[in-house]
Amino acid sequence: MPNIAHTQPHVYRVRVAVPVHIFDCFDYRLSPEQYQQAQVGARVAISFGRQNLVGVIVEKLAPDHPIDPRFKLKAISELLDQEAILPAEVLTLLTWSANYYQFPIGEVIQTALPALLRQGKPYNLLARVWKVLDLEAEAKLKRSEKQRDAYKILKLHPQGTLEHILNLSGIDNATLKALSNKGIIQCELETQDFSPEPVQMAQMPLSANPDQTHAIKSILKAQQRYQAFLLDGLTGSGKTEVYLQVMQQVLKQGKQVLVLVPEIGLTPQTISRFQSRFHCHIALLHSGLNDNKRLQAWQAAQTGKASIVLGTRSAIYTAMPNLGLIILDEEHDLSFKQQEGFRYHARDVALYRAAQRKCPVILGSATPSIDSYHLVEQGKLTCLELNQRAGTALLPKMHVIDLTVTQKQHGISQQLILEIKHRLEKKEQVLIFLNRRGYAPVLLCEQCGWQASCSNCDANMTLHYQPYQHLHCHHCGTIKSLPEHCPACQQESLKPIGMGTAKVEEHLQSLFPQYPVIRVDRDSTSRVGSWQKIQDTIHKNETAILLGTQMLAKGHHFPYVTLVAILDIDAGLLSVDFRAPERTAQLIVQVAGRSGRGEKKGDVYLQTYRPEHPLLQTLLHEDYRHFAKQTLHDRKVSQMPPYRSTILIRCESKDQAHNQQFLCKMATLLREQSQMSIDIWGPIPAPMERKAGRYQAHMVLLSSQRAQMHFYVRTWWQQLLQLKPNDCKVNIDVDPQELN
Repeated sequence: MPNIAHTQPHVYRVRVAVPVHIFDCFDYRLSPEQYQQAQVGARVAISFGRQNLVGVIVEKLAPDHPIDPRFKLKAISELLDQEAILPAEVLTLLTWSANYYQFPIGEVIQTALPALLRQGKPYNLLARVWKVLDLEAEAKLKRSEKQRDAYKILKLHPQGTLEHILNLSGIDNATLKALSNKGIIQCELETQDFSPEPVQMAQMPLSANPDQTHAIKSILKAQQRYQAFLLDGLTGSGKTEVYLQVMQQVLKQGKQVLVLVPEIGLTPQTISRFQSRFHCHIALLHSGLNDNKRLQAWQAAQTGKASIVLGTRSAIYTAMPNLGLIILDEEHDLSFKQQEGFRYHARDVALYRAAQRKCPVILGSATPSIDSYHLVEQGKLTCLELNQRAGTALLPKMHVIDLTVTQKQHGISQQLILEIKHRLEKKEQVLIFLNRRGYAPVLLCEQCGWQASCSNCDANMTLHYQPYQHLHCHHCGTIKSLPEHCPACQQESLKPIGMGTAKVEEHLQSLFPQYPVIRVDRDSTSRVGSWQKIQDTIHKNETAILLGTQMLAKGHHFPYVTLVAILDIDAGLLSVDFRAPERTAQLIVQVAGRSGRGEKKGDVYLQTYRPEHPLLQTLLHEDYRHFAKQTLHDRKVSQMPPYRSTILIRCESKDQAHNQQFLCKMATLLREQSQMSIDIWGPIPAPMERKAGRYQAHMVLLSSQRAQMHFYVRTWWQQLLQLKPNDCKVNIDVDPQELN
């Protein structure tokens, strides 16, 4: 057999991770001058097939490295960076993530780069600086409080203020533009200074109670080395104060802190706490930023200018040269798991990154995940408990309302109506939770039983009245106009059945017309700044009814809420997903935790048709930790995660039989290759078999030997992608959190 690989001196090459769904990296040719300049972690413009793409150099090959003469090497089109923008540490983290989650490294690297850098735009952008032109303009701004406040702040800084600093201070771009249009201020572009800023204390720490003091001291002992902590604190027990006091010591050493929160809605609340405690540069990284702001925040983190980086899931991959602490708040939240494409879990990546960086990591929650409790059981996490609410606040008392025996009005029990009325008359705030947005989940014909179902999914369409009457499928996004007659029997007997937040809002306004009802869901907060306005209203201590979905359950501090009601908890009690009890218990405890966080005692009311359900009884008479302990025992007996590692294979096509045949074939191949060391469940139809016009099938892989399963699956998965029929889409979900 001829030797096709031989040494070719003076061939200068780099290995490039290309943003395509192919697991290999690709070699590209450079000139000797380019080779000297090229840096691992820098971007290059390349031609790939018929596409012009932006890749990242992951390796510089020696000039005498063997080359296969069968392949003609392409030359890179351009070196885009003179220096690496992704340091070796982050590239190692991304490579580990690509291997663990079985995803192409070229696409994984895209997760770590802002959109403008992915598009090949230059690294250095000019900063937008706002300066005052008219020093006597205050009298012209009597009609707009926001413009007047912004003007006063700008006048304090005659040399100008960076736009992102103004944004962090609560001044939005619309206000700046309005002042600019009046000729009162102007925007100039200046070279951005990335020099690190000194950190100063803006406010003294609060007095820590014994539990907080123990947690703070334990975490600070772990500085300069890796140790992972589970901060298991009751709702309102002061977890944030623990974060702040640990951060203070880390920042004093000139190190950076990375703080992850599950959703954008929590960032204004969190950043206000940080700003009130520290004078330093805080970089925000989340999907609500425009491309320029995201790049500037990313640069501030990557250069060390930002002492604190606060972001959502993808911020875990942000380059930070002086990283000294990672905090994951609400660690149990499902939002930390990416549910499409590159399906990583930010919690698990955070643990790996902290170990890699040799720094402590804190996972905080009032309702830790069962996975985290298992890591405590294994000795991989150190559990620190906070067992009392901060200050004088007491834990709320929980009450269960049996819907089978109580009178109801608009789906709300008479007992609950009286309790709401009592709280409102005492000038207190009430929070009503319903995990279903829209007006009604079902549109039904009372004559023939027809239901408005989605033509593309195995699901009913939700009735919405805002911004106009329509039917909306929350699974595939299909929108239809409201029929005037029943399509089946032509009768005018269509009736909305069930309750969504919009319908409950209507009922509450009719029951309590003299009090405002503030609805908080994805529909009511879709406009920029709307969620911040709602929060401002809530914190004014005005009597009101807050009504919302899961957005209200996630770590918010509402000091004036004394009554929380969960209208319908039964859906979570009846789910077939083995994780459903865990999710339901977390939801109940988290929503309940919004009550009684101030000086007044709080109460929680749960409406249910199943008051004797074991989960409710455990939470009523014991607590979440007792529930978690029992759940761990049950999972161990049944050998379900976290006691066995899981990989979920999803397959979709226009024909369910094709899905089943293909997955059966691949299951046989995996059994042969792994010597039957992996349990394979399925293939079976997905819980929602048809979605967006395509049929879904699942296959679940389980093993008590994680490393061994990953070893076999790595080769098998790439074979599967090559053998996959063209009409099938498949994806792999390592450590899945949902089975839908």
